[in-house]
Amino acid sequence: MSSKQQPSSSEERTRKRKLSNRESARRSRMKKQQHLDELLAQERQITNENKKLSQTIDDTSQLYGDLASRNNVLRAQVAELTDRLGSLNSVLQIASEVFDIPDSSLEPWLLPCPIPPIPASAHKFNC
Repeated sequence: MSSKQQPSSSEERTRKRKLSNRESARRSRMKKQQHLDELLAQERQITNENKKLSQTIDDTSQLYGDLASRNNVLRAQVAELTDRLGSLNSVLQIASEVFDIPDSSLEPWLLPCPIPPIPASAHKFNC
């Protein structure tokens, strides 16, 4: 047989090497594509987690702001009520010195009643 009819062993090795290289390149491209797909899926997952965490941070920040504002209002009310109580205690101290009123914190039932009770008759409640 002539060399044109039968490929020589070097030609056969070259053909097999080219075929093997093509298959290897195909596997490499498939592996690279699979890796890219995995990275894209991971990127989507991380992006979603990031959005959820950002929303949680925003919600928590809003809640913190609301609570801080409410806390400031309550602190102002405490300060105002403390001032009022101090003023009332001062007035009570002065009044007790002038009028000899018993200490109301010890026996509040001993304070004189400035308004006499109003008697009610039963016929006022009948329709």
